[in-house]
Amino acid sequence: MALFLSTYINRVDKKGRVSFPASFRAALMGQPVTDQAFPQHAFQGVVLFRSNTHDALEGFSMSRMEELSQRIDNFDMFSPEQDDMATAIFSESVALSIDGDGRIILPQDLLDFAGITEQAAFVGMGPKFQIWEPGRLDARKQQARDNVAKQKMTLPNPRVKGGE
Repeated sequence: MALFLSTYINRVDKKGRVSFPASFRAALMGQPVTDQAFPQHAFQGVVLFRSNTHDALEGFSMSRMEELSQRIDNFDMFSPEQDDMATAIFSESVALSIDGDGRIILPQDLLDFAGITEQAAFVGMGPKFQIWEPGRLDARKQQARDNVAKQKMTLPNPRVKGGE
């Protein structure tokens, strides 16, 4: 599984091109090929969609998107929950290839949604990453730290497998 760490702020050019952080590219390189029958057709890039909770973009590897699809299958087929979640995630997802110079091209509608103009902040969040307008990110980081402190959050213990 890709592990995205740290925060990187990169310049966005007028065409929406932005350097995808080298450490994020390295995390993706460790991903298994998703199409074993046709490895030459394996997707080399990332998938982005609008966050459902922030004015930011959510980013995943293709293998993680496949996992999200499997998780949505836990809803009853054709249920409102399954339909809403699939629509919110997959209908606006964009698969972006990483070019030879390590850049992606952010579509204008996603730039507009996140308020990104001249710079984009790539924020590692473990198995996913987000892309923010840097000024908005500062406020979000402070909000997250405040929430953790106020609620005295801790990480849950790992699940014990097999009744151990």
